[in-house]
Amino acid sequence: MTIMFLDTLSQHSRCQPDKVAIQFVDGSPVTYGALEQTVNRTAAYLLSLGIARGDRVAAQLPKCLPFIYFHLAAMRIGAIFLPLNPAYPTAELRYFLADSEARLLIADRRKQHQIRTIQAELPSLEQLVFISPSESWESNVSSFSPKAKSPLPTDPDQTAMMLYTSGTTSRPKGALITHGNLTANIRALHEAWGWRQDDVLLHVLPIFHVHGLVVALHGALRAGASTIMLPSFDAAAALKLLRSKRFSVFMGVPTMHRRLHQLAGNRRCDLSHLRLMTSGSDRLPDDLFLGYQKTFKVTLLERYGMTETGMNLSNPLHGERRVGSVGMPLPGVSARIVDPATETPLPDGEVGEVQIKGAHVFKGYWRQPQKTAEAFTEDGWLRTGDMGMRERDGYYTLKGRAKDLIITGGLNVYPPEVELALMEHPAVAACAVVGCPDDEWGEQVVAAIILRDGAAADEAQICAFCRDRLAAYKVPRRVVFVDEFPANALGKIQKAKLREALCD
Repeated sequence: MTIMFLDTLSQHSRCQPDKVAIQFVDGSPVTYGALEQTVNRTAAYLLSLGIARGDRVAAQLPKCLPFIYFHLAAMRIGAIFLPLNPAYPTAELRYFLADSEARLLIADRRKQHQIRTIQAELPSLEQLVFISPSESWESNVSSFSPKAKSPLPTDPDQTAMMLYTSGTTSRPKGALITHGNLTANIRALHEAWGWRQDDVLLHVLPIFHVHGLVVALHGALRAGASTIMLPSFDAAAALKLLRSKRFSVFMGVPTMHRRLHQLAGNRRCDLSHLRLMTSGSDRLPDDLFLGYQKTFKVTLLERYGMTETGMNLSNPLHGERRVGSVGMPLPGVSARIVDPATETPLPDGEVGEVQIKGAHVFKGYWRQPQKTAEAFTEDGWLRTGDMGMRERDGYYTLKGRAKDLIITGGLNVYPPEVELALMEHPAVAACAVVGCPDDEWGEQVVAAIILRDGAAADEAQICAFCRDRLAAYKVPRRVVFVDEFPANALGKIQKAKLREALCD
């Protein structure tokens, strides 16, 4: 019988009750024994509010211990946990609460007034719980019996979480992640990344997102490892902690890795004592991959995942971590490259859509059967919408989103290829390439560029630089210099919004 993720927490509380499970850098440690007790008391509290199996429990809190307690407690009683970005304004919050028909919202007490203004528009929202994220939640539930809880969910097909997609082309959809999905994905990552009980994770990611909540926190908790948390990413604080040799695991996104590398500057900073440093949620630039090797004596491990699946592919823990590649399928995961028009598998070396299959793949979108059907092929492969290619030795390289593909004069241009060429220019700090409508060519290649501090370049210079490195039809027809890109909470560029701004 498969041991579910939540079962492992109970096992750790029995086998190592005094081991530190979670500690914020400015707070007291929470042991596995204390974590189990507070989660069970919080589960009893939720039951006292009338929350039942299948009810949606939403939480819009900053990164804090109460968020984690409610997250684990909701799943423990069979409810569906809905993590929400604390930065969502009222209008977006209203959409998520209405669409999910959440019965309970746990929110920051400082947002009490604005949330109450929309409560009348949300008939399903029967309960509001406002807390101060810094308060001792443990004392709030101390009167509840830790034994007054329902049995752990044992059905792997039971929904554990609802994670909303980014909604770059339409309104966000609620991806239903089951207990079986979570268990399969974390089990695969443990095998691939060699999670150990003596690992110590420095956690700097948001926890309303699959990267920080599932890949990082769930991974450490399943291993019985210790997690030390920064409330938010601070490059100086993170680098100081990483240099202390206290940690063995660190996970970040390219924006975070870039800031750490820039902070180190030309000074060598040996971080080779970390056995695992990963990068995800966006493509890792080649220069950053190589810069880490030189500055930190670390080879970053890049991997590929998505909201609907968790992690799919990964460079190996032991073996070549290939620059520009997202590695190979995780244990139990199948991947293929197909022609997006015919869905016929393509030979190695050809670019097509990446499709994924495995026990980690979500079961569908909340109350959107048509969108769910469109997401899967007739034989059960998930259409990721990502373009990529498989090399002969099994490594996969992503080429961007299918919707980001630029077709100019009947020829395909993959934005990442142009972006790689642009990043070789010494004046370019960051760039993003999109396609804009063109009467003659169908689409034209447009580049948005952020220049390095003190650097100068104009459109003609950038285009001339690209002509030495790219075929003529791939060279940007227009270059726009910007101060920043529209980005999500993890720093990933939102190309749909950038395209709207550049193509007007």
